[in-house]
Amino acid sequence: MEALNGEFVELARNDAAARRLTSIPGVGVLNATALIAAVGDASSFAKARDLDAWLGLVPRQHTTGGKPRLLGISKRGNTYLRTLLIHGARVALLSLARSETPLGRWLTGMIERGAHRNAIVVALANKLARIAWAALRKDATFERGYPVAA
Repeated sequence: MEALNGEFVELARNDAAARRLTSIPGVGVLNATALIAAVGDASSFAKARDLDAWLGLVPRQHTTGGKPRLLGISKRGNTYLRTLLIHGARVALLSLARSETPLGRWLTGMIERGAHRNAIVVALANKLARIAWAALRKDATFERGYPVAA
């Protein structure tokens, strides 16, 4: 197992895309290599929202009688990758919520509004997937001080 982990670390160290992804809080070597293996350079997705939908990190919609209802996440798509992102978000939540960054203020606002902890974790996983899309698609590195859309 240690040898396999060492291979993942070596792969991530030598790959520019993996280095960009590991700069994102909550995205480690395993998440970065899994994302690259699954989505490549993210050129298959026109928008970050398309990647989120593919991962199943967006609300499921049910409409009847002309009244739309948003339910939990759709859970469609790559289960393994979605699970990795949610676990990474769960770990990153503790440090990010205490930080004075735009992402930290966004999380603090959700906590103050009384959102359930798991809903906050999934929302953060969704946000991290969008950031990962930008890192892969636009060859950008994550910057902690960069404004985050709500």
